[in-house]
This record gives sequence, C-alpha cells and structure tokens, in this order.
Amino acid sequence: MKTTHATQKNILITGATSGIGEALTKAYVSQGHHVIACGRSQSKLAQLASAKPAQSQVEQGTEQGRISHLCFDLTGFEAYPQLSAEQGELDLLILNAGDCEYIDDALNFDAKKFERVIQINLISVGYALQAWLSAIKPGGRLVLVSSSAQMLALPRAEAYGASKAALTYLAKVLAVDLAQHDIEVSWVHPGFVETPLTDRNNFAMPMIVSPQQAAEHIISGLEKGKREICFPRHFIFIMRVLSWLPFSLWRRLARRMTKA
Repeated sequence: MKTTHATQKNILITGATSGIGEALTKAYVSQGHHVIACGRSQSKLAQLASAKPAQSQVEQGTEQGRISHLCFDLTGFEAYPQLSAEQGELDLLILNAGDCEYIDDALNFDAKKFERVIQINLISVGYALQAWLSAIKPGGRLVLVSSSAQMLALPRAEAYGASKAALTYLAKVLAVDLAQHDIEVSWVHPGFVETPLTDRNNFAMPMIVSPQQAAEHIISGLEKGKREICFPRHFIFIMRVLSWLPFSLWRRLARRMTKA
C-alpha cells in the first residue's frame, strides 16, 4: 500500500488492538506515520507498539513510522486522556471502536444489552469528540467508522443498527458544522469484515473482506478526500437496492430471513 503524502502525519485510532483498527494502525505505520493507538488492553497495545512492519510493506524513502498508545476504557467519560505536547495536533482522528450484540427476543427487549451497544458505539464517540476534536489541526479530518447495517432494518439489529444509523447522522451533521473550522469529516460503511466481532456471527456473511482489505479501502478513500467510504462495492450495491424497496416488501423479505 502506497501513500501519496510526503510528510509524516499524526493519527489517533480507537479500537486499535484488533480488526480494522489494528490493520489501519499497521498500515499507517508502514507508510511512515505516527499513530496514537487506543485500546483497553495494555498487553495488546504493547505488543502492537513493538511489532515492526515487514520491510516489503514499508515504502522506500518514507520517514520512520512509530506507535504510541493510550490505554483506557472508552466507555468511561473521566478516563479520556488529554493529548500530550509530544503527541501534538492531529491530522486524522479515526473513531473506530465498536461492539455488536443482537436482540434475540424483541418482545422481551433487553434494555441493558441495548444500553451497552449504544454506549460503546455512540456515546463513547461523544466522549472522544469532547476530548480530542479540538486537537485536529486545520485541514485535518475526522473519521467515524459506521456500518452498512445502517442502510436497512436488519433482524435482531435493534441495538447495533440504531447505533450505527445515529453515528452516520452525527458524521453528516459534523461535516456541516466543522467546515467553518477547516476540518473535513468522513464516514465509513463497511460490509462484513473478518474481525473478532464477526467471528461470533452464526449466519452467512456474503462478500466478507479481511481487515487488511478494509484498511486499504479506508486509506485509499481518505487519500482521495471522500466523505463517504463504502465497501465492498458489490455488497454495498445490493444493500442500496434493498433499501430502495417499499418497507412492506422489505419487511416480508426480512421475516423470511429470520425463518430460514
């Protein structure tokens, strides 16, 4: 993966110890950038910081990339650390951390499960924005990793889908309000990505991509200045077509899915 930027960027990534966040961290370091990796596990963060990118992954002529890390629980408002002078202003703030739990019995709605998902996928983003949004330098970019699930009313996704739909809306409003501060905003709508989250799924996941492929799509889209980054292309096309159906028709199709 090649970078088009000659200067080293300062990038903060949440959820950096697994899945898309880990792949993004490794890719940006291999390009010579400084990544501030955030996560809850000190051992995983230390392992990530000590990992050296393969020589074949490092672009010739780039500065030496490096990782620093912040270990804390994203769901705790008081836990958010301020960035040090050494960490400096941010070129990219990528809010990627998230979780997925399904509501298996809608009639006996599990409010605590709903709360947990909304807390990590949405409320913690608000905490991060208060802590770090002002650290983005003029000309920098905020990135919110949402999901293609927000396009459709998917069975059992009351918590996950609602959190991601809200996250996409938040990103779009921020894109309007932050324009006056010369800060761009991008939102990411992945399909299925092979991560510890999707490893828990017990259903078919068509066109699933690896975390490395997801990172390539995201980095390429950001380099092109895209606001909305969706992948894989054919899966997103199918999701969009289904979203255009009358809801009564989609409801019948979705109910069949749950009975299959």
